[in-house]
Amino acid sequence: MSRLLAAFMTCALLLPCAQAREPQGILAEIRSAGVIRLGYLEASPPFSFDQGGNRPAGYSVELCRRVAEAIRTQLGLATLRTQWVKLDLGNRLSAVRDGTVHIECGTTTWTLSRQESVDFSLMTFVDGGTVLVRNDSEMLRVADLKDKRIAVVPGTTTEGALAAALKRRGLQADVVSVGSHAEGLALLEAGKVDGYASDRLILVGLGLGSEGAGSFRLLDEDFSVEPYALTLPRGEPDLRLAVNRGLARLYRSADIEAIFREWLGELGRPSMLLAALYYLQGIPE
Repeated sequence: MSRLLAAFMTCALLLPCAQAREPQGILAEIRSAGVIRLGYLEASPPFSFDQGGNRPAGYSVELCRRVAEAIRTQLGLATLRTQWVKLDLGNRLSAVRDGTVHIECGTTTWTLSRQESVDFSLMTFVDGGTVLVRNDSEMLRVADLKDKRIAVVPGTTTEGALAAALKRRGLQADVVSVGSHAEGLALLEAGKVDGYASDRLILVGLGLGSEGAGSFRLLDEDFSVEPYALTLPRGEPDLRLAVNRGLARLYRSADIEAIFREWLGELGRPSMLLAALYYLQGIPE
């Protein structure tokens, strides 16, 4: 038996060759410390939110829990402690860049400009940008935003997409900057703005979770496509591979449907686009 064939059979019988190599970079640090730091958003239900007492919950949070368990298995650890770090829309990317967290588990849209400073996992969801309005509003479509006061969190992809949509249609609107989803909803409730712009399912979660849940509705039209992904540090291929292994394995199983039902089931079944996302990203080993 040749030396090359013997090496091949050893790899095939014991471990996949791609996993036999010692982990490098942050993944090696995680193994050495036995701790993984995961960031979550305080108030972005149903994806990422605090139930109180630093108890994160939501669709993206559950995906990160599954990824952390997959990383524990891949590293051969008996235990891997999860340290949850509360973030907001303003510091979520910088927390990944400066190492405060290893993975950000929220509602971050994967864009090429953001990928200049951070990296991303496989996509975790596909949403669209739209506007939450009061039930008594006459606004139905993007064209109806003309001359209206629309709140948005600056620095988000929604801000840029809204500006582009208004420009494309030749519309003028008074765009009001707010510091958080909660502030945007409060201004809308008080009648100080005509709408609050964000991702569709974020707005659904805000509306359903508010005291006046029956007082709001969404426009019938989206103005952007928002592909979500877990945010990772740049230059860490081993960590990215480990995260994607965990997500791909999850997408190949029935567990992803159970996670969807738990956090998003009120909205019906996964859309054809989301089902295709799961199917196409169930990458084989």
